[in-house]
Parts: sequence; structure tokens; C-alpha cells
Amino acid sequence: MQIKIKNLTFKCIIGILPFEREKKQSVIINCKIKYNYKKNNFIDYSKITQDIENIMKKREFELIEDAILELRRHIFDTYKIKKLKLSICKPHIINNCEVSVSK
Repeated sequence: MQIKIKNLTFKCIIGILPFEREKKQSVIINCKIKYNYKKNNFIDYSKITQDIENIMKKREFELIEDAILELRRHIFDTYKIKKLKLSICKPHIINNCEVSVSK
């Protein structure tokens, strides 16, 4: 089975520039999770979205690369999954584009 979480959007402190450390900015998270589904083995996707948002808000990462690695570690350690693709986008950091990192 595959779960897709698209455009999970919230504000948090993320970035290394001085203004990024002072004011929350929007981030957009997308992920695809592959796992073995069995009758009593399902993944609560609402819990995953809560985990992602809580980690991002609590940790106030400087680099989105560090954020993505921490989120991947948490998801793999917490849920029985086979494969994970994750991206973090900062849609308003540059006026004429969206910037994202994926792994």
C-alpha cells in the first residue's frame, strides 16, 4: 500500500537567515509512504501529519536538510514502513519561486 500526504501546510521557524529566526514562515510537506498492509496492520496517517508538524514546530530547524533527515528518522523508527519519499518546501522564501528539498 501507499499513503500520500499532499500539501501539509503550516507555519514554523525554519532557516538560517536572521529574519527566518524571528518570524514563522509557511512550509509545505509532501510525502509518500509505502508499507505492507495487513488486516490489523494499518498506518494512521493523521498521526503522521501531527508528528511532522509537531517536530517541525518544536525543533525550529536551521536547515531544511536537517529537518528532512530528522523527519525521515522519526517516521522510519515509529511506523512499520518499507519506503519513504519526503519533501519540504519553503514557498515564500524567494519572491519568484518555491524552494524545496526532497529525499
